[in-house]
Amino acid sequence: MHLLKEKDKPVVRVLLNAGCCPRCVLRFCCVGLQSTYRQSYKDLMKELTDFARECNKPNAETEEENDPPCKKMKLEETEDFVESDKNGTVTKPTQECPTVQKDEPKTCVVCLGVLQHFCDKDFAKKMSRVVESANYQFSSLVISVSLPAQLSVREHAAWLLVKQEVGQQDFSSGKDDVIQIKEAYKWIIHPLISEELGVPVDGKSPFEVSVAFTHSETDGDCHFLASICSTCFKPAKNKQSVFTRMAVIKALEKIKEEDFRKQFSCPPNSPETKCDVQDIQCLHAPLYVAGRYNKYSRTLPQTPWVIDGERKMESSVEELISEPLLAVFRAGGLNFSSSGREDVDVRTLGNGRPFAIELLNPHRATFTKEEIKNLQQTINKSSDKIKVRDLQIVTREAMVHMKEGEEGKTKCYNALIWTEKAIKTSDIEFINNIKEFKIDQKTPLRVLHRRPLAVRPRIIHTMRAEFLDEHHFRLYLKTQAGTYIKEFVHGDFGRTKPNLCNLMSTVTDILELDVESVDVDWPPAIED
Repeated sequence: MHLLKEKDKPVVRVLLNAGCCPRCVLRFCCVGLQSTYRQSYKDLMKELTDFARECNKPNAETEEENDPPCKKMKLEETEDFVESDKNGTVTKPTQECPTVQKDEPKTCVVCLGVLQHFCDKDFAKKMSRVVESANYQFSSLVISVSLPAQLSVREHAAWLLVKQEVGQQDFSSGKDDVIQIKEAYKWIIHPLISEELGVPVDGKSPFEVSVAFTHSETDGDCHFLASICSTCFKPAKNKQSVFTRMAVIKALEKIKEEDFRKQFSCPPNSPETKCDVQDIQCLHAPLYVAGRYNKYSRTLPQTPWVIDGERKMESSVEELISEPLLAVFRAGGLNFSSSGREDVDVRTLGNGRPFAIELLNPHRATFTKEEIKNLQQTINKSSDKIKVRDLQIVTREAMVHMKEGEEGKTKCYNALIWTEKAIKTSDIEFINNIKEFKIDQKTPLRVLHRRPLAVRPRIIHTMRAEFLDEHHFRLYLKTQAGTYIKEFVHGDFGRTKPNLCNLMSTVTDILELDVESVDVDWPPAIED
């Protein structure tokens, strides 16, 4: 057989006689030509069987004359072929020649049928029907395969069998050189799926089709490893069994060959059934939509406000923006993030606050600029409490620009201040001269339930006061991002030092607060 050499014959004989399918035989012979695996099962079996039956060819013509090539003789009561010498004496080869399977092939002892029954056109059509019924938009796809962990045990057993029967000197390839089942499977199924769906298979595609196999009959094949390598098998979250593929591989690397042979049959026992397809699923990588929002209401939280299962506010900024996005992108969920956050009673004015939404498993992924513009208009028409601008699809890598601004950039505020003591214009003029004012803020009492206790140094870059009446004035501040403005004004029982109460020698409090600007240059502005 092409690609196989004389030294591969004993390996082929051992594996075929052990019950391996022809594609697993090719894997152990380290055949890396993809097209070879795509041949039909029947043709591969015939070629391998013929190859294994071939007698060793003499190296010289003189040897042919003195010792003519052996003849193939078929015994009457068996399909096995045996060799005869020049005197007609029947001799049995070191490895028995394999027989051709005329009936339905037996399930492979290593791949448990994965490379026999699940990589033909019929199965490709089945997978394609599942993909089409899921109603995703995609221009390419990537296929992932999940195999039963016990396949690693069976492959190890087959490897040890070959080493024992063929001999280490004649079998020079390393175990890591063996083609993986997943890799061989993809070589076969990729062109079939691509043809059925009419799109290329691309390893970097955001659209993934996963097929998961199980084989309940041999689930116990891994269990003996736990008694020998108990440290490899530890319960993990979201794992139904401790016998994961990686844990099994780790245990196989530690176990001694003689210990393995005592616990597991080499070759592996022949199974009665083939693998089952547990599930075929489709999943699209997340998409990211960014923009800036204004909030005009003092009764609207940024995110859903739910305490002990009870909703406190009717809606939120997140919901007003995300609900139209979920519908249009046909996403399965979302994660909302922004450059900081305002309190429920704080408005966000000016150019708004940058935000980004991670849309999980979107079924639609491609939009024109005009469609995104229309989507922005839909959001803005849905409520007078918010407004969105600069809506656009961004990359995950671009999200870092928004997070960079949370602590390193500046924000501007407009606050309405009340004073207990009556004031005149001259009492607040000194505020206008304060620059780069350093304060220390212990975690405010109102957020202590969700933020760790710490003292955070902050800088108020500039302040400007505007007199209104004897108990009220406007305070305009430009501060380091992350400054708690309310606590700076009223002092938070001395947890912010110094504070406006200290500066004015009277009790002060904040009645209204607006965010005038969030100085983060992201996402890029979009012209109307």
